[in-house]
Amino acid sequence: MAISTDFSVAISGAGLSGLCLAQYLTRAGIDVHVYERDPGPFVRRQGYRIILDRHGLAALRESLPRPLYRLALTTGDEPGGHLRFTDRRLRDAFTITFKDEPHATRQVDRLTLRSILLSGLDARIHYGKAAVAVEDGGPAGLRLRFADGGTATATVVVGADGVGSALRAQIMPDAEPANTPMAGVYGRSPLHGDVIPDALRTSGVLALADRPGRAFFFTSMRFGESPREAFARLAPGSYAPTGGDYVMWGLLLRQEEVPVSARGDLLALRDLAALGSADFHPLIRRLVDTAELDATVLNLFAAGRRPGRWAVPRATMMGDAVHVMPPFGAHGGNTALRDAALLGQRLADARATGAPVEEAIAGYQDEMVRYAFGAVDRAAGLMRRLTGSAPAPHWVLTRLLPRLHPVTVPEA
Repeated sequence: MAISTDFSVAISGAGLSGLCLAQYLTRAGIDVHVYERDPGPFVRRQGYRIILDRHGLAALRESLPRPLYRLALTTGDEPGGHLRFTDRRLRDAFTITFKDEPHATRQVDRLTLRSILLSGLDARIHYGKAAVAVEDGGPAGLRLRFADGGTATATVVVGADGVGSALRAQIMPDAEPANTPMAGVYGRSPLHGDVIPDALRTSGVLALADRPGRAFFFTSMRFGESPREAFARLAPGSYAPTGGDYVMWGLLLRQEEVPVSARGDLLALRDLAALGSADFHPLIRRLVDTAELDATVLNLFAAGRRPGRWAVPRATMMGDAVHVMPPFGAHGGNTALRDAALLGQRLADARATGAPVEEAIAGYQDEMVRYAFGAVDRAAGLMRRLTGSAPAPHWVLTRLLPRLHPVTVPEA
């Protein structure tokens, strides 16, 4: 479709939601440009894998050209699977089973998904552009100002620049995220041999420690098809990530247990993960021992606050910039993708019908706040139930329920 420049969108942030929106708007023939503060597309770790639910998959299906959507499915893990809640010795407390349907759930590698979302957008992504403010641009609309002194004008500005958004205080002045007591030290370990037994092949596992406030999560990421082969077939010329199957894991602990001196030190973080998992099942200890040091990441969990007002007409926010949430329930990435498809639809409809763009943005914001902060509340509530200090729920999960199930993974 030919791109018209009478209606333009500037997006701050080339994460999943920003790129998904750019794909949607490009397909709709809308002039869109993405401004990213990083100097290049793959200069830092941005997570490992993501479980796409029906909302995330629907957003990709609506936003991407058909070959790119097929690429996301074919490189992903098999649909379905389980999420097991266990004690520290991997004895089951209870299990959630996901639907075994291609468009219901799909686990995908986050770097591969980001490469898919980047495909075809090269000329529309500008790196080394850290947005710092939105200004009135006069008849042209809004002006996005960057840390390097440059500017870009657009009809609409979208902040998709993550939990540390520089635009949030201006666009949503009363919605700074709230800190939580919890943090996660994340890592990645190669998946080879029998490191994950067959009993857990299609399972994510959240193992709860004997004392509240400590847990360990891990899940396997197996590519349905090698990204290099799949990209060559479905998106020739696009960057295909390399690397094999892996196990993504995370030690969940209280923020007060993470020394300030360790927060930028990969070796110290991995040592902290080893110490914090020392009394867990030997399988968990092996995962930490075999982890790739440069893949270690610290995440201090936060929870977004509902915005009371939107202060800049024709500017809005998406993803973690507006509704960051603890990583419980696999809601964060899916909600961000859902934002992108919804905002893309509202903007495309406004341009096609000539409706006021302010009304389109307000409609997006009203709908987004309802579902997104419902997800924030569910994620925060699940975090409190699983890691909180209330003795009765913790005793049920770590003492009572595991006694009712056979050992899933022997320790020998």
